Amino acid sequence: MTTLAPTTAAPTTTGTAGAAGLAPTLRFELAKLLSQWRIRIVLIACWVAPGLFVAVVSQQSSLPTDTVFGRWMHATGWAGPLVVLSFCCTWALPLLTALVAGDVFAAEDRLGTWRHLLVSVRSARRIFVTKAVASMSVILAMVLGLAVSAIAGGLLAVGNHPLVGLDGHQIGSGDAARLVGAAWLYVTVAALAFAAVGLLGSVAFGRSPMGLLLPAVLAICLQLLQMLPLPVALRMALPSQPFLAWRGLFTAPVQTAPMVVGLLVSLAWTVAATVVAYLLFRRRDFTDLAYDGAGRRALVAGVVPLVALTAVAAAAVAAGFGGGGSGISKHAVEETVGTAYGHLYRLQSRELHRPDVPEAQLRSAATCTKGGSSDAAGPGNDWRCVVTWRLPGVTSTGSAIYQLDVQADGKFVADGDGPAPVNGYFQVQTPAGDSPNPLWQIDGLVDLLHSPKG
Repeated sequence: MTTLAPTTAAPTTTGTAGAAGLAPTLRFELAKLLSQWRIRIVLIACWVAPGLFVAVVSQQSSLPTDTVFGRWMHATGWAGPLVVLSFCCTWALPLLTALVAGDVFAAEDRLGTWRHLLVSVRSARRIFVTKAVASMSVILAMVLGLAVSAIAGGLLAVGNHPLVGLDGHQIGSGDAARLVGAAWLYVTVAALAFAAVGLLGSVAFGRSPMGLLLPAVLAICLQLLQMLPLPVALRMALPSQPFLAWRGLFTAPVQTAPMVVGLLVSLAWTVAATVVAYLLFRRRDFTDLAYDGAGRRALVAGVVPLVALTAVAAAAVAAGFGGGGSGISKHAVEETVGTAYGHLYRLQSRELHRPDVPEAQLRSAATCTKGGSSDAAGPGNDWRCVVTWRLPGVTSTGSAIYQLDVQADGKFVADGDGPAPVNGYFQVQTPAGDSPNPLWQIDGLVDLLHSPKG
């Protein structure tokens, strides 16, 4: 097949007389995207809905405690944007990339406007670049709206207060602002991989709706994979891993290794999917008015590089970090639970106006089993940990029991199982009234790349 038929378009040279330049073509593509009613509605919703959601939910008595940082929405305005970010990583961002990038080329096939566009622009390369840049720009505007709206709603409804991290340590309001912004920026870069897959689907499937659905279908499949006890090397090589890795910003120290690996994988997927989409676009026959996709061979040519890229990334992670197990080991869980308990015990002491005891003197530690076995490893909801700590001037050792549900991605929730004055009830009585008990349930995150094999 030829790239451009001589009867429908001029040669694809950038200097052809009368051809539209790059800037006018980009403005034209942006205008076409923003003229669509569904794009306008979604763009407005991105700038309004998150703020309203955070403001309303933050005032409710029941919080989304099953979502990371959801239990802290009463305490700080910085928790709400992170709850919205978690939801966006699961559903919103793949759908947004599908809506915009997944339809940017297919729309021309449905409307039959390729001939007019090629006559005006006279460069297939320029058309591809401007369509890709225009779709990415609209997606960035939507993500920016989600972030700004959620942050504004949280700060206006609750206020600029410190945030409790995923290891229990308190993050000052200034640092919380910086980390929340960094988390949204990190996820935005990761979302470009799904936008590139949307471009590939739009080119490969033509007017077929499968191109529009491809980023969303890919996200669902990857979510199902992430729920399985995969080897940590394969888990880190998936393009959806950055949608989980951002949580490592809120531990001390920051879990940088999963974030760096996820970012490199996302950038590699972005480049590979965009290049494959461009090659398919240059090879298509624009004279075929009944064009309905690039064909099976072209689709295979698009899928094979991405699968190979995932295999290479998994092998690199395995070689660098040893990715044969799940990354969830007994030692890692014990260390994470013990550290989080020490931080949150100090927070509870401040609520109760008790003397503050530094972690070095508290010496909190956890001993954990899984399914009754001391040789514990891997995800599951049958983890049990006994946390011990010491107070200065007290000869006896305090202890508390937690039942853990450790997910395959390293996140866990530890439910307090006594004693009642410590972690057996969701509220504690303070001089100012009842307050949430920070030791009742503990959210934590195991660093999968710094754990012994599990």
